[in-house]
Amino acid sequence: MYGNITYICKKAFQDMRLSIDEQARFDARLPKEQKQFFEKAAFLGGYRNLTDFVIKAAQEKAREIIREKEKVIASERDSEIFFDAITNPIKPSENLKKALDDYNAFVAKTENDND
Repeated sequence: MYGNITYICKKAFQDMRLSIDEQARFDARLPKEQKQFFEKAAFLGGYRNLTDFVIKAAQEKAREIIREKEKVIASERDSEIFFDAITNPIKPSENLKKALDDYNAFVAKTENDND
């Protein structure tokens, strides 16, 4: 399920790394009122210009979305790992068996000493 998302994210990040030194242009068409609204927010927010405001806002939203989706992906992966461990437990090693025997002997001795 998360394999496709993981592949897409990895591919996007690889593409981003390849073009870090390159500049790209981003144009958007929007209603005049919306542009004025954004310009007002940029001015009131202390941004140098509308471009800085839009880039900052979009970057913050992008980080929020990516962080949330990565949490979901990790959560799904953790659930699968946990469920697999519960349904397909590994056999205890000899050291673990010995530790259990030592613990049981200690508990039994402690109970006998208290009687």
